[in-house]
Amino acid sequence: MSFLISQLVAESWGWRAAFFVTAIGPLVMLAMCLLLRPVEPKPAHGRALLDFGPVFQNTNAMGFILGYGAHCFELYGIRTWLVAFWTFVAMKNSATSILTPVVVSVLFSVMAMPASILGNEFALRIGRHRAITAVMFSSAVIAMLIGIFADKSPWFLLPLIMIYAITTPADSGALTSGMAMAANPAYRGATMATHSTIGFGLSALGAWVVGVALDAAGGPLNPSAWMAAFSVLAAGIVVGPVALYWSRRMTRQS
Repeated sequence: MSFLISQLVAESWGWRAAFFVTAIGPLVMLAMCLLLRPVEPKPAHGRALLDFGPVFQNTNAMGFILGYGAHCFELYGIRTWLVAFWTFVAMKNSATSILTPVVVSVLFSVMAMPASILGNEFALRIGRHRAITAVMFSSAVIAMLIGIFADKSPWFLLPLIMIYAITTPADSGALTSGMAMAANPAYRGATMATHSTIGFGLSALGAWVVGVALDAAGGPLNPSAWMAAFSVLAAGIVVGPVALYWSRRMTRQS
């Protein structure tokens, strides 16, 4: 909802007001944290603080963590540049009545939660590695199709974008639950910290690399530049199945 609310506020009172309004959420979270009862941490039983060695040695968990990194690379790459992409589509089809970039962005984001939940349910039925791999390869194919047809009809692109809105987050829940299940109970906190650090580190990298690809291929007004951008997203998400295959192979050998 923050995408929609910030846009409505910006249109009425300017973009600075939009930043003030969206800052209310973190302030509310801070107030709630201060109201929570303090909890004493459990003793580490002789383990050194910030001991991440056992996490990296856990190849089963690392497969999910690296897969999550690939997921975040793709997710935040498209979230960062979706408005710009649909602005390009709208400019190429100015005579056609289509959804605005912000509406497309809101729809894309709203679908993330049900897609993640359904993706995890799918993983429980056919196996996490198999389900995540299928979703990631499907997402790569959709990304390539969007890039190839970037300058075509918006009514052809919109269904592809909505499918992409499902495939992009559908692996998230399965990756995180898989990591938690694979973690050594004594190092679950460190494993979750690694999961988040790699995931959100690659989130920032994904948004940046897509921008570099756009500039290198002629800028966001050039259809071939969007082909390059979506190729980067497709290549990034394909790293996930490779990481899962490595993890499964190493776990079997050990």
